Amino acid sequence: MADFDPTAYGASGIADEYDDLYAGHWETDTAVDRIAELADGGKVLELGIGTGRLALPLLARGIEVHGVDGSAEMVEKLRQKPGGDRIPVVVGDFAHADAGRGFTLVVLAVNTIFALPDQEAQVECFRNAARHLAPAGRFVIEAWVPDVGAFRHNRVVRPRIVQSDRISIETAELDPVTQTMRTTQAVFSEGSVRLYPANHRYAWPAELDLMAQLAGLHREERWANWTRSPFTADSQAHVTVYRL
Repeated sequence: MADFDPTAYGASGIADEYDDLYAGHWETDTAVDRIAELADGGKVLELGIGTGRLALPLLARGIEVHGVDGSAEMVEKLRQKPGGDRIPVVVGDFAHADAGRGFTLVVLAVNTIFALPDQEAQVECFRNAARHLAPAGRFVIEAWVPDVGAFRHNRVVRPRIVQSDRISIETAELDPVTQTMRTTQAVFSEGSVRLYPANHRYAWPAELDLMAQLAGLHREERWANWTRSPFTADSQAHVTVYRL
């Protein structure tokens, strides 16, 4: 994709209403429970920490949390929340950024692996996660399963929010050759229109497994969600745990 910019998402201005737009969209409580369980008292690094949806509840449980994010705007929103200034965060490319060593668990949630522009960068992300782990540490990824059949002529339009005072519509354009997708979320409210572009380089679960092997990791678990539902041919997403 010609202008694939991994920081475009945060720079678009979405940080100002990200939490509101996605309120209730993700299974946060269950995710925090599972992450805390996998961390087993050790310290956690979240790649793509964003505004702290997962990190702040983990911190409230007494877990040491660090983060990396490509968007200074999203990190600023994290800093404005109670406890946000207590979380060390590196602003940079999470395929290469150095946030320290000795983490029991590295987390990459809500499809953030797909924010990296190509397969090479995604492999580097796996390697970077492995570098941050303590011996026998784990790397957990949450991502959607690609569904190219939902596209007609490589395009799709879908509603996201339908309320009396606000509507959000997402348009997506697919390039199956490069496995990239360009989306724009249009939010209409109070006489205004806001456009939030994002770029994705999607990958199937088996491809992610191979990336893990290249980084010296092996797959330990794969579920359909954070509640550990079995992953099947009908699963639309997966939570996969890799281990050194």
